[in-house]
Amino acid sequence: MDYLGLSFEQLDETAVVSLLRSRRADMAFAYLVTPNVDHVVRLSKLPREAPERRAYRLAAWRLCDSRILSLLASLQGIRLPVVPGSDIVVRLIRDVLVAGDRACLIGGEPGDADMLRDLRPDVVILQHIPPMALRDNAAARTAAARFSVDADARFTLIAVGSPQQELIAAEIRDIEHGRGTGLCIGASIDYLAGRENRAPRWMQRLALEWLHRLLSNPRRMWRRYLVDGPRIFLLAWRFRR
Repeated sequence: MDYLGLSFEQLDETAVVSLLRSRRADMAFAYLVTPNVDHVVRLSKLPREAPERRAYRLAAWRLCDSRILSLLASLQGIRLPVVPGSDIVVRLIRDVLVAGDRACLIGGEPGDADMLRDLRPDVVILQHIPPMALRDNAAARTAAARFSVDADARFTLIAVGSPQQELIAAEIRDIEHGRGTGLCIGASIDYLAGRENRAPRWMQRLALEWLHRLLSNPRRMWRRYLVDGPRIFLLAWRFRR
């Protein structure tokens, strides 16, 4: 379903889990992205030929990760099932990975691979931590993409923020021998590791998760949610027109 310049999949969480279960380690690399309001607003400011836009177009699956986005779409008669990336990561670890699988984590903090091994000791976990300022460091993104290919993993979790993670995923796809499935998961590893807390369920249901994140870290999040984010209402209005 096309909305605000992106083509979203009509898949709920159960369908996504089923899809991931069907993905083998030897399949040509394909990746999943989870656009939210921040992603859509940022992409709207870029020309169509921008590398970031290409990275979203090349994704095999685009899942809506925003209840605000889903609500705006529903007001215009468009159905966008909400499938949070953090929920998909939990289901991947719990229900999709099988004994003997290899998984690759790009990003996170030192010790996150050990945390994942504690959750799934029967799975091989490899981790690569790129340097900061990754968005402007093409060589570091290439190194991360190469690490993923060399890891020969069934699943690659790319947790370096957007748009860096989508750019890395697109680069893995461009490598001839890229295999497996990539998931661009943002801060999902921070939730698993306990560095950040998800909003209470009632706030999630009321599309107030953004408010929880703003109040939890106002110094970091104020611009995203109070300056850039409201532009989504203008984009929705223009789309309706």
